[in-house]
Amino acid sequence: MVFDGTSSGAVNGNGVASLPAASTTLYLTPIVHSLSLSKLEMVPHALVAVSAGRVAWVEHLKDRQDPAEAAEKHGIDYEAADKVVVSEGFMCPGFVDTHTHAPQYPNNGLGGSLQLLDWLVELTFPLEQEYDDAAYAAKVYKEVVRRNLAVGTTTACYYGTLHSTTTLLADACAAAGQRALVGRCSMDTGSGTYVEASAEESMATTDLFLQHFDTLPSEAQQLVKPVLTPRFALSCTSQLMADLGKLANERDLAVQTHICENPTEIARVKEVFPAISTYAGVYEAHGLLRKGTILAHGVHLSEAERAVIRRSGAGISHCPGSNTNLNSGAARVLAMLEAGIPVGLGSDCSGGCEMGILPQLRNASTVSRVLAFEGQTARSLSTAELFFLATRGGAELCRWDDVGHFEPGAQFDALWVRPRSPGMWVEGGEAVEMVFEKWLCSGDDRDIGAVWVNGRLVSGASPVEA
Repeated sequence: MVFDGTSSGAVNGNGVASLPAASTTLYLTPIVHSLSLSKLEMVPHALVAVSAGRVAWVEHLKDRQDPAEAAEKHGIDYEAADKVVVSEGFMCPGFVDTHTHAPQYPNNGLGGSLQLLDWLVELTFPLEQEYDDAAYAAKVYKEVVRRNLAVGTTTACYYGTLHSTTTLLADACAAAGQRALVGRCSMDTGSGTYVEASAEESMATTDLFLQHFDTLPSEAQQLVKPVLTPRFALSCTSQLMADLGKLANERDLAVQTHICENPTEIARVKEVFPAISTYAGVYEAHGLLRKGTILAHGVHLSEAERAVIRRSGAGISHCPGSNTNLNSGAARVLAMLEAGIPVGLGSDCSGGCEMGILPQLRNASTVSRVLAFEGQTARSLSTAELFFLATRGGAELCRWDDVGHFEPGAQFDALWVRPRSPGMWVEGGEAVEMVFEKWLCSGDDRDIGAVWVNGRLVSGASPVEA
């Protein structure tokens, strides 16, 4: 029989679906995924077995090899098995957005004439203050998650606002089945009236926020996790950053914040923390740099700062669309990678004005090419490197090492891609390598037919057997 990808389950008091256990499903499909930063694997004919949301095994089929023969090696009756047969296009891991602001999506496309600090005051903080309204927050967050899944974002690192309604963002992710890190912004200074009263109040609200994740169903708790979110150094007092750093280390919690995005911002950080020589040093001094810390941007990192970040185990979310849109600069990603710093890609909506990671992959390529043209870097980023950052590299940055690839044991977060958009000019019989490259360079989200997270169909429609 042919699996249609649907599932049903109970719903708890938060409106969050409890997912049923999955049986083994076979995917007969071309696949593309990253084996490493520099190596892509493209298999024209693969049989992928998925059980309980994870890749159980993968068989590379020779031309005209009977998939039943491969399945039999693993004790599975191919004809009787649940299966998904892809006769058009290919499957690849889902995208990982390592930096985006869920409450800002209604502002997408605005602010291109502004720079960071003015953009925050004129556009961003006024919008975020509206999320004190739980009904408004729930409506926007549900739509943000739905649209992100539709554009292929299977994992997202979300910033919320400083309000307790950020728990509704966690609920939206859990209900839709999106893998996510969700953070409530901690900010007790530097943002006018949009600020928490004190470090003590901020920490008390954070404690309640963290407790909410324990109320999610056990299956959702594996997908949706909290992340401590000191917004950036200018929005947090030294006490608040130190308290968050202590909490992160005591409970081994992920951390997300911003660093070295804009020259004016960097100068202000030096004014506020005159005793600390670098922006990265501010976070290091407060215990916030560690494995599991996601630093957005890093456009203007010094060599010394790259060394500090590498030593700490923290990583960078490269947001090329936002860095261009807000006139911030061009991040030296190649230098980060050569220093051994983990790097992923981020949409940074609404600093960036394009949803999803496919546009950021292209933006990252363009920025790296311009830097190479100008002699700022030795070369541009390769296709293998870009796709790694968009998938497996981003997942590793988020401490999900078993996400973003199809090796046995990996969690099955996947996209089915087939040509539908006007930019995808594909003729019959083209090799998977050609279709994949065309999609990266000229396709869009209309080419995404189906999206799976942890083996569950969460967007689109599963292919049917021809």
